[in-house]
Amino acid sequence: MDSTVRGTIEMTAAMAILGTIGWFVVMSGQPIMDVVFWRCAFGAITLLIICAALGLLRGKLSLRIVAIAALGGAAIVINWLLLFSSFSRASISIATAVYNTQPFMLVGFGALFFSERLTMTKLAWLGIAFVGMLLIVQASPDAAGPNTGSVGTDYFTGIAMALGAAFFWAVAAIVTKKLKGTPPHLIALIQVCVGVVILAPFANFSHFPADAWSWSMLATLGVVHTGLMYILMYGAIQKLPTHLQGSLSFIYPVVAILVDVVAFGHRLHPAQIVGAAAILIAAAGMNLGWTLWRSKAPAESTQAIK
Repeated sequence: MDSTVRGTIEMTAAMAILGTIGWFVVMSGQPIMDVVFWRCAFGAITLLIICAALGLLRGKLSLRIVAIAALGGAAIVINWLLLFSSFSRASISIATAVYNTQPFMLVGFGALFFSERLTMTKLAWLGIAFVGMLLIVQASPDAAGPNTGSVGTDYFTGIAMALGAAFFWAVAAIVTKKLKGTPPHLIALIQVCVGVVILAPFANFSHFPADAWSWSMLATLGVVHTGLMYILMYGAIQKLPTHLQGSLSFIYPVVAILVDVVAFGHRLHPAQIVGAAAILIAAAGMNLGWTLWRSKAPAESTQAIK
């Protein structure tokens, strides 16, 4: 099989898996702190086995790598806590759309800390995403009619949490840039191990999930949505050009929105639909380098005209 085709299949599968994560979080029926702890715990076991099988545990670690990866791990844990908490407040659809403002957080960090140039095209995409945010925020969750489903009473808190999750994802991405050359599976292992250490004091060990269903949801989040998803995604990244990676990544929010509609019956207000579409299109434009206008052709010289 051609490597590009195989990479496309792997990236599609990884993003489809990621798109279902909200369903597993909600259906686990567990407090968010416990959900993230068990995701990290099961994910750590899975990634430890994978890293050992790939021989990544021998001579790959240094104190610097562990320290930087741990910092990124702390950001990832906060990211998961905020994102998962936003699902019950703003709905999976809205939270996922708002969460996809991540590229703009990265652009902001690049301009602030790395002196990266802000072009007019980037600012235009940022403006479109901002308009999308305004449409989502101003649309009352109660105005969408009887088919909306319950989006919770803390709608605006949910939106703020999704934005916060995007911010901490961007922090983790910036930190991870410092680990160029380190096997990504190893970075992920350190990050989930950090999650276990950070959250262990807050996890509710006195009341474990009482039924096999809850345990299966939590185990799936760790084994499938963390271990397997990382394998598929990183395998795809090694095979695909950047523009194809970027375009396939938008399978994630599409699947998440479909899951929200099919599984929970959430229907978005028209303004929310337009706002979500604006954010996703702007994020796609930023990731894939789309332009909103044609650059002017260089003027011909007077000598050439003559």
